[in-house]
Amino acid sequence: MAIMTYAHIELTSKGVPMISGTRTKVEDIVLDHLAYHWNADEIHKQHPDLSLAQIHSALAYYYDHQEDVDREIEKGLREV
Repeated sequence: MAIMTYAHIELTSKGVPMISGTRTKVEDIVLDHLAYHWNADEIHKQHPDLSLAQIHSALAYYYDHQEDVDREIEKGLREV
């Protein structure tokens, strides 16, 4: 079985996907994309500290792991 790696994405010890070298969760980028219908360029305008490559990698990770990320988003919404 091949192991998929994503440039700019790392998993915390708890398995949370983060943008490498930042405190930004992949989930945060996904929420901006889903809630506001922002594309990568708009997300970059709103998060100028992130590169377009980091944002695209986060979105690619999401689409490859959509069920898991959506589950975590729902869990977070229930906790709020």
